Amino acid sequence: MSGEKNPGLRRDAVGLREVLFQSITAMAPAAAVAASIPSGAAFAGGSLPLAVLVALVACLFTASCIAELARHLPAAGSVATYSSQGIHPAVGFLVGWGYVFVEALVPALLLLQLGFTTAPTLHRQWSSYPADLWWPWAVAGAVIIALAGFFGVRASARFGTVLGLFEVAVFLAFAVMLIAKAGDANTLSVFGTSHTAEGHTGISGVFAGSVYTVLAFAGFEAAAPLAEEAKDPRRTMRRAVLGAALSIGLFYVLTTYAMSVYFGPDKFAGFGVSGDASWEGVARASFGLFWVLVFLAVVNSTIANANACSNVSTRTAFALGRAGVFPRPFTRIHPRHRSPVVGVAVQFVVALAAVLGLGFAYDPVTAFYLLATVIVTVVIGVYIVVNLACAGYFLRRRREAFNPVLHLLFPLLGIVAFVPALLTAAGIPAFDFVTELTPPVSYAGPVVGAWMLIGVLVLAVLVRRHPGRLAETGRIHLDDPQDTPDPLPRP
Repeated sequence: MSGEKNPGLRRDAVGLREVLFQSITAMAPAAAVAASIPSGAAFAGGSLPLAVLVALVACLFTASCIAELARHLPAAGSVATYSSQGIHPAVGFLVGWGYVFVEALVPALLLLQLGFTTAPTLHRQWSSYPADLWWPWAVAGAVIIALAGFFGVRASARFGTVLGLFEVAVFLAFAVMLIAKAGDANTLSVFGTSHTAEGHTGISGVFAGSVYTVLAFAGFEAAAPLAEEAKDPRRTMRRAVLGAALSIGLFYVLTTYAMSVYFGPDKFAGFGVSGDASWEGVARASFGLFWVLVFLAVVNSTIANANACSNVSTRTAFALGRAGVFPRPFTRIHPRHRSPVVGVAVQFVVALAAVLGLGFAYDPVTAFYLLATVIVTVVIGVYIVVNLACAGYFLRRRREAFNPVLHLLFPLLGIVAFVPALLTAAGIPAFDFVTELTPPVSYAGPVVGAWMLIGVLVLAVLVRRHPGRLAETGRIHLDDPQDTPDPLPRP
């Protein structure tokens, strides 16, 4: 396709605010506070705020690495580009292959949550509504996301900004109310180890709980694929990635502290994602109709997160298609909205197929856990590789800018911090707090393995037939002559 017919993504379309909320909404703050983080309470108990703080520090190491790479390599390929230039184009391809796969599944994951959250809530209020009629809400959400993506990054990013502001505002207000009602029960002891769950005493319980709270941070890097559409990307990307990880991390610490001191630190091990001992349950019991806002914030969070991750998958697929390692149709841009229309359409089909196929084959909750395990396994693996790429890039290509703390110590600490979470997601019982997975969730490992094996086979074909194309995964396409990829040598 000629440059005139396919001019590329719209340059300077979004600023720091929209890019920042691309990462924030990809982290799904409300959904994480209500679901992901409470999973760690079974281990950390009332010391869960300390576990969140540990996870925040761990994620900031990787956020720092991604921010450093994004400043030098502002590209729609994001993690694929970083890995290509920091390690090798073959690694960049495999990272992109896995990243597109899971980011295409994230909207399906969130649409399932939208369905199984909305239907029971409506049934609880109006018994005539079937509690298991979840799928119309998931389909409606898929249509909304597809329309936002079709109308371009400005519409999609601004839509995400509005949604993100709402969910954060609701839970911040709720946290302040909880802290005020806790009164004399407010205590900094929840940032110690004295309230961990039975059987997980001391710092081991905190570290076990932090494995699950780490998962709430996934998505802080989602701003990076918008680099070619952002204003002043070398500055904007770095601020957005670090800003999202730090601000939402502090938001997680505050909200978890509020609920821990209100609910009671010594009984917090029984806190969960549903029923009376949950965010919605506490809101219903003690704050009247405020529970409606909490419910809407969680629903809003699923839509916002699905929208942000749709942006990530379509932009990464566009970049890999442009490099010639993905089908060329992924580079097709709408002439008016400058959106990657083929990627948006494929994303819509994949989301619906996964939601309806898995949702009806099992049930929406089981399908949610299966997809979540697949996604977490790959995403954490990608984070580990990107930490390596950060060290490799500055040692190989930017030696004059090399900083031993930012570009060596932080990557190593980031890798160490994510290894326990990777083992947990993959169900490898290397630690006492890692439990073996049961079917169908245990199918996640073979699914990921099969997808990556296909990627290796595709890579072998590319190496033999089109090695130059593989090297294109490292190009940033922002007219910077100093950022050129190393060619991939023929074997």
